[in-house]
Amino acid sequence: MEYRSHCPINYALEHIGDKWSLLIIRDLMFKDKRHYNEFLEGGEKVSTSVLGTRLRQLEAVGLITRGEDDVKKSRIKYSLTQKGIDLLPFMVEVILWSGTYDQETEAGDDFLHKAKNNREALLRSFREKLHKAHLEA
Repeated sequence: MEYRSHCPINYALEHIGDKWSLLIIRDLMFKDKRHYNEFLEGGEKVSTSVLGTRLRQLEAVGLITRGEDDVKKSRIKYSLTQKGIDLLPFMVEVILWSGTYDQETEAGDDFLHKAKNNREALLRSFREKLHKAHLEA
């Protein structure tokens, strides 16, 4: 993939610079969604064409992989790569920022408290969970 520039912000935006990509990563990371139809059922109402395009883009830049489902072999199961899992601190920062400014945030008080006061333990716990679910499966 060729990048417009190698500015660190541009590099990140080239990988995750649209809302649908971030929402797919959110679903994989925090909502245990792994299949196309599960992503479609999200509250944001992504279209099928946009979802398909974003999944292909995320795979092309190495943030996710696709493979066979363990139960139903004809169904595709998406997983985060290590590169995708490494976005965890960024995603937690976005949640904290939103939790501060969105008075109706869906982020739980417990999560926000842990993210503010015991961030390393929270990140370690999520990394272990994501590693087991996405890389060891």
